Amino acid sequence: MDPQRQAPYGLVDNQALIVREGHICDIVPETQLPVSGDNIHDMQGRLVTPGLIDCHTHLVFAGNRAAEWEQRLNGASYQHISAQGGGINATVSATRACAEETLYLLARERMMRLASEGVTLLEIKSGYGLELATEEKLLRVAAKLAAENAIDISPTLLAAHATPAEYRDDPGRLHHSGLRDDDSAALAKRVI
Repeated sequence: MDPQRQAPYGLVDNQALIVREGHICDIVPETQLPVSGDNIHDMQGRLVTPGLIDCHTHLVFAGNRAAEWEQRLNGASYQHISAQGGGINATVSATRACAEETLYLLARERMMRLASEGVTLLEIKSGYGLELATEEKLLRVAAKLAAENAIDISPTLLAAHATPAEYRDDPGRLHHSGLRDDDSAALAKRVI
């Protein structure tokens, strides 16, 4: 915070943004606002900020692990919850079983909520498939959301988010899962 300023974070009151061709080119006191031929939008004292960036989301998923929070608050470890079938693998199971259109509708609702809160750029990681077919499904949903242009989307393939439950007892078999670097690279080129 600048010690010379009265307001925190550089906030300034009673100012006007001068915007030309979609770019902020000046900030002036309202009293100095030119009025001839200009299109004026009175923000009525609202805060104007740059668009927010959410740079780490797993927006495309199914299921709900809210009950796990209560378990955590009561002292259960993540490892205990996971061993009981919860954790990431619970979300993976629900996501694998979910139809692509349903995943799209769930993710779109989440995206629109974030947009209403000021997010203008959203990174969407896959990661709740843990096998190529579902990872591809998640990336197709992200691509469909990006095509809507509601907000800017940067999709990311995160194919090895965790060890899939089916490989927990023999992680050495994981290299047969299709999650190898070359398979993942081919998927990313195809979908992203």
